[in-house]
Amino acid sequence: MRASLLVVFLLCFCAVLRAEKFTIAAASDLRFALDEVIVEYKRLHPEADIEVIYGSSGKMTTQIIHGAPYDMFFSADIAFTQQLKTAGFAVTEPEAYALGRLVLWSASEDASRLTLTDLTDARFKRIAIAQPAHAPYGRRAKEAMQVAGVWQQVQPKLVFAENIAQAAQMAKSGAADIAVIALSLVKFPDFKIQGYSLIPEHRHQPLMQSYVITQTGKDKKNVLDFSRFMASDSAHLIMNKYGFTVPD
Repeated sequence: MRASLLVVFLLCFCAVLRAEKFTIAAASDLRFALDEVIVEYKRLHPEADIEVIYGSSGKMTTQIIHGAPYDMFFSADIAFTQQLKTAGFAVTEPEAYALGRLVLWSASEDASRLTLTDLTDARFKRIAIAQPAHAPYGRRAKEAMQVAGVWQQVQPKLVFAENIAQAAQMAKSGAADIAVIALSLVKFPDFKIQGYSLIPEHRHQPLMQSYVITQTGKDKKNVLDFSRFMASDSAHLIMNKYGFTVPD
């Protein structure tokens, strides 16, 4: 009888280990793409229990430094994951998973024919971008507008969002007339109501995105397994679908 109970206990204990929950902190430009990657991962691993918290890369870096229990961190800028590795908060080297792109998008008109110089037009009274101080896409948006020579002119019209997903939502809701946001977000069906204009890559520094496993996740087998899945063809296809270029 005791032997039978022990077997049952061990089976239950192993099941708990297999279903050990882990938490991912991820840049907001991944809100749709990473969700879909996780759906595919769970199809292959039904027992997986993954929580994702989206936000700005800069703020999440600060949270990890101050002890936030994230097991993995997907940043929109490799500089933040490098910072964590150098400071001892990450146990893996930054792994590049995607190159992001910026676009102009508006819910009120087709932005496909617009360029950054059009942002000076009087019909655009509120222009949404992510906060450059802590959001990589916001920083690159500022760089692009500076290179285009419109930054000084459009500054009075700028409205700053906490992250790139919030900037997209501001444009979608009409709280802003137009936004400089991530290509990955306008690939989602809800944003296909209007066209978009791709901002030339040479106008800003590359948005090389990477992830690390943190000190919190270093002993979790399923965290390592998910990181391997990110290098799979299945994950790459999903990332490509949302406009990301997957590095070699």
